[in-house]
Amino acid sequence: MVESGVEATGGASRERQHRLPVRTLFAASAGNALEWFDWTIYATFSIYFASTFFPGDLAQINTFATYALAFFFRPLGGILIGRFADLRGRKPAMIFTITLMAGGSVLIGVTPTYDQIGWLAPLMLLLARIAQGLSLGGEVSNASAYLAEVAPPDRRGRYSSFFYISTGTAVLLASILGFVLARSLSTAQLEEWGWRLPFLLGGVLGVVALWLRRTLEETEKYRSNAPAARRMRRPLWTTLQHHPKAVGQLVGFSMLSTLCYYTFFSALTPFAVNSRGADPVDVFLALSVATALFVALQYPMGALSDRIGRRPQLLVWSAATALLVVPLSSLVRPGLVNLLVVFCVGLGLYTAMTSIAPAIMSELFPTTLRGLGIGAWYNLTVAVFGGTAPLLITALSGAGLSTAFFYYVAAGAAVAFLVIWRLPETSGTELR
Repeated sequence: MVESGVEATGGASRERQHRLPVRTLFAASAGNALEWFDWTIYATFSIYFASTFFPGDLAQINTFATYALAFFFRPLGGILIGRFADLRGRKPAMIFTITLMAGGSVLIGVTPTYDQIGWLAPLMLLLARIAQGLSLGGEVSNASAYLAEVAPPDRRGRYSSFFYISTGTAVLLASILGFVLARSLSTAQLEEWGWRLPFLLGGVLGVVALWLRRTLEETEKYRSNAPAARRMRRPLWTTLQHHPKAVGQLVGFSMLSTLCYYTFFSALTPFAVNSRGADPVDVFLALSVATALFVALQYPMGALSDRIGRRPQLLVWSAATALLVVPLSSLVRPGLVNLLVVFCVGLGLYTAMTSIAPAIMSELFPTTLRGLGIGAWYNLTVAVFGGTAPLLITALSGAGLSTAFFYYVAAGAAVAFLVIWRLPETSGTELR
């Protein structure tokens, strides 16, 4: 892919062409694609396999509790694997995370049922989810740092967009798979064995991602800063002591980003089916269409941020989410058109953030702390707000307070708007 632009120097203009290293960008993002494919199919197919691992009427709640618990291993993964990446390199850290995630996916896909092995079934599920939580905690920070560090300063938004191009493609694959399986198999077949197919597919995709990542080169910024990173003592404390504003800003906008992701990509699927009586086929189809839109908008929005700046784009996203998320929730009911509006508007707005997430997070921390800084504080935010989202929306729906969750998201958007308002503009600047 070649981009053209015009620059003026001393009154004279010259044409400049820039060739995107597409293979490198896709290789760096391939692991992220698998991470989110595996993460998403758990939430998407939980309505079918909950009773496989847990007995009784609380099977769905217990399945979501396991989902939430795994989130709290993400900060640990972010700290350990993020620090490993700052010390030993982005490439070995990303290879490790993809191996861990694929192994967890296969373990879920082959675990016998509760009726066959008793409480070993939920225990194996929990171990697989812990492995995936650790993996995802390290993957997000390292893939984000890698994409930002290989990008020219004036194109960091464009490069960063590949992070969620891969994520959106993986989620689209998961939702299409859900749509196809829902149309092809009966509910009984899905509950008996059909839900296992996506997890086993995750193992196959893991082999492909490992093959792609073997070609990656270490970033120059990491190489030049690795000695300083190795001399650093108490690095996690250093992020708080010397970069408290960056930590606070990261937590502020990541809170809303996390709520948006798990609202539209995860929580709304079981909510629409179980609480609002929507047809699962309609839900999967609407999510698939909206996810395709989500992927298509990533690169244009990343390029836009390189032109107008990160801050204006993030302000529009947070303000629009605060104003629209509650009205959108009233449209979650049976009917394909309603569901298309909800998913397309919600995910369309969300691209303003996701297209530049690696850039905006990487621009907050110096290279010696980038993997750890993003890994620790981003993942802690995700654990608190993302891990509880499906559980919270399910519990509130059961209590007849389903709309309360969307007011909660709106409040988070208002807080994020205030944080972003004070965010310095970093578009076009050199990474520290």
